[in-house]
Amino acid sequence: MSDDIRPFTVQIPKDALDDLQRRLAATRWSSREIVDDRSQGVQLAPMQALHRYWATEYESGRVAARLNALPQFTTEIDGVDIHFVHVRSEHPDALPLIMTHGWPGSVIEMLDSVGPLTDPTAHGGTATDAFHLVLPSLPGYGFSGEPAETGWDLARTARAWSELMRRLGYDRYVAQGGDVGAGVTDAMGRIGPDGLAGIHTNLLVTALNDPASLPNSTDDEKAALAALRLFQTSGNGYFVEMATRPQTIGYALLDSPAALAAWMIDHDTDAYYKIARAFVDGQPSGNLTREHILDNITAYWLTGTGTSAARSYWEAYGPDGPTAGSAPLPDPRVPVGFSAFPGEIWKTPRSWAEQSYPTLNYYGEAERGGHFAAWEEPELFAAEIRAAFRPLR
Repeated sequence: MSDDIRPFTVQIPKDALDDLQRRLAATRWSSREIVDDRSQGVQLAPMQALHRYWATEYESGRVAARLNALPQFTTEIDGVDIHFVHVRSEHPDALPLIMTHGWPGSVIEMLDSVGPLTDPTAHGGTATDAFHLVLPSLPGYGFSGEPAETGWDLARTARAWSELMRRLGYDRYVAQGGDVGAGVTDAMGRIGPDGLAGIHTNLLVTALNDPASLPNSTDDEKAALAALRLFQTSGNGYFVEMATRPQTIGYALLDSPAALAAWMIDHDTDAYYKIARAFVDGQPSGNLTREHILDNITAYWLTGTGTSAARSYWEAYGPDGPTAGSAPLPDPRVPVGFSAFPGEIWKTPRSWAEQSYPTLNYYGEAERGGHFAAWEEPELFAAEIRAAFRPLR
């Protein structure tokens, strides 16, 4: 295995963009839902509004332009080429931070947090808040390679990230993640690789393991538990499909851009309605604009990673995955920070974070934002990251 780190530039063939337009033009539409909400899935009106904007107004060169504006690299780790954005701060005492996206996200959802995190003096912070930022694409996502064997669960990715930071010369660093990235970051904290000084997440992935064991006496705890149970009974169809049959859904995700878009925006209620409003009414929620939403969807389409990204759920959460039934990792060995955003699938109370993480040393509550916090509210998100890691500098 080579430790080489190679510069990378996104290059999208014109034929791929032309093919996208042809497939959008050939879309076959489902009939309109027979309910007035999203209980049957993605509604026809927002889906057609998204499709219309994608086909007629969206500039498909944005994906390459936005990524190529930042330093990108690839390196082979454990047989997979890992793509990552690496932005070093101009502030000499910046703290190295590796930040992991989730599904249906990508490094694109984190691009607007790069400035606030690496150059805090230009965004209401101080030089002592600066980070050197590493944004890897998960294996099978975006411009990273697709694993050719099973076994790429959360822990294996966590170990790959520690190797990546070693190759970059960072002997002390912190880690952050949301969604699948929260699972990877949680695993990093539990494995405790050399150099990891602390972690931060904005989704309490441990709550999925045993909801009955969570505190349930205060109003906040009851509301969070009700939201979690609602998600597990009627909101996690995508989760179950990808954790059990990723190959099946993958055929649709690679054949139809409209199917891919519908699958990706049908994630959680808060995010879905924000995305729907952005396209139907032209009213974005914070940074969750039509262009930014389509940047992410277009990146999935152009890289052809619908199936391989779905497989990451089978690896991490599937009952037949290679690590199903394996022994749980120990409690984190490093300080843990957690931030609760009001639009998250369930808003985690402090008591839940404290029970899950005995080493919790920061708990914050943001004013706005949901599941895609870095994407929707990059400034607020960056402020939470600064606060969480400030005691570790």
